[in-house]
Amino acid sequence: MTLKPINYLTVFLSATVFVGSVFNILSNDEHSVVINKDRNPDLIIKDSLVSVNAFAKVYKVLMSPRCMNCHPSGDIPLQGDDNHLHTMGPQRGKDGKGIYAMKCANCHQPTNVAGLHMPPGNPDWHLPPATTKMIFQGRTPHQLAKQLIDPKQNGGKNMQKLLEHADDGLVLAGWNPGEGRTLPPMSHAEFKKAWETWIKAGAYAPSER
Repeated sequence: MTLKPINYLTVFLSATVFVGSVFNILSNDEHSVVINKDRNPDLIIKDSLVSVNAFAKVYKVLMSPRCMNCHPSGDIPLQGDDNHLHTMGPQRGKDGKGIYAMKCANCHQPTNVAGLHMPPGNPDWHLPPATTKMIFQGRTPHQLAKQLIDPKQNGGKNMQKLLEHADDGLVLAGWNPGEGRTLPPMSHAEFKKAWETWIKAGAYAPSER
């Protein structure tokens, strides 16, 4: 049997094409892992435009009376849909639960008190503590976004803790405020989606205008 001479150029070119194809497949697969949200629903992909647009929705909720009333610029909580000072004049106190005999829990029971404009309830009703007041009142979107992601101002929360905070009991209470009070401008599910989108897309702060 006569052996044909090996064409080394053909072999080299064939091997090059094969290796290149494999590399291209691997590269494409790696790229899809980076951008395919179906495969990686919790993957964080930074996108300033998506993040800022999501925060615009978040900001509307945080500026609503159901949120702002417990995040005042001073040490007296606010009341009502017009954000007036609490008529009983309670004070924040060191732990956010009042001072001396005037504690939040005196009136704010574990559940809402029945009746029009009666005190809303929650087992852990309080303002943010004196060390991290988390003021919403008067904050611009830029200021509030920066404040929310600053562990020195948000109670030491990292991004994961911020994501979880959307389901905090007092946050959820905003959508169960008792009779005679308006709800936030969107459902909790919509708010949570916007909140998570803002954070997962990079937690960008809107520019100051």
